Amino acid sequence: MIEARHLRVLRAVASTGSFSAAGRELGCTQPAVSQQMKALEASVGTPLLVRTGREMRLTQAGEALVRHAAGIIAGLTAAEEEVAAIAGLRAGRVRLVSFPSGSSTLVPTALAALRAAHPGTRVSLEEAEPPKSVELLREGDCDVALAFRYEGAAGAEEWDDLVVRPLLTDRLVALVPEEHRLARTQGAVAIGELARESWIAGCPRCRGQLVEVCEGAGFTPRIDFATDDYPAVVGLVGAGLGVAVLPQLAVESVRPRGVRTVALEPAVRREIVALTLPDLAQVPAVRATLDELARAGARQPASR
Repeated sequence: MIEARHLRVLRAVASTGSFSAAGRELGCTQPAVSQQMKALEASVGTPLLVRTGREMRLTQAGEALVRHAAGIIAGLTAAEEEVAAIAGLRAGRVRLVSFPSGSSTLVPTALAALRAAHPGTRVSLEEAEPPKSVELLREGDCDVALAFRYEGAAGAEEWDDLVVRPLLTDRLVALVPEEHRLARTQGAVAIGELARESWIAGCPRCRGQLVEVCEGAGFTPRIDFATDDYPAVVGLVGAGLGVAVLPQLAVESVRPRGVRTVALEPAVRREIVALTLPDLAQVPAVRATLDELARAGARQPASR
């Protein structure tokens, strides 16, 4: 295997014409230059220099290697500078995947802070709900995935192979029309009090959690409308077409007009986290992104 330090010595010998002159140029001794040249010749398996008295000339193989050495060393220098820039957060790229309510609440705050602190770091954003976002991370299609799981939910995902950065705990709240009988309720409401209502359900995972919670309270919700679009959920509730249960973070991602939020008992919470792979967690740009997401989560009203 050819080492870059040996190529640098070869170039110095070729340009100066002797081991001693190359040593002075490189800041090392003549024996050190001779030893490295022997190591290089052993690596390539052929002589690179012909010594005739005090003169020294390159063999054909030596000339070929010197010709390529300039490009190789320039490429290595450029690579070293680029890696140093990434390590120093003067450059770098992070591929982020988030679920929609995280994209509109946590992500903007985090990325604005990241850009202010490290303007050379670029972040791309894609949207996907878990478990798809977690699959993208494990398959190498992103560097950081925002995900969530409900406390005590059956079949909760296992993240033991990932680095888990907790961001906040998000409580589910009920949405009712402004004129609803429970709209002015102080304190929490038992979800069973909504058993006879028409329901508007959210995303598939939230829908499954809704049914599970309602069945735990002794009833099956009558779902008249289902949509992945949170503004649509709020709009349907505001029009008096039913009630809904959404995570607080999802409510904060839209402007809830014509609706009231009501705390629920028993409390239902979801854990929101940022996930990455163990090796990626050591990359400075990824680590900085995780830090800013954690700060953004701590500032969310849903976390208080």
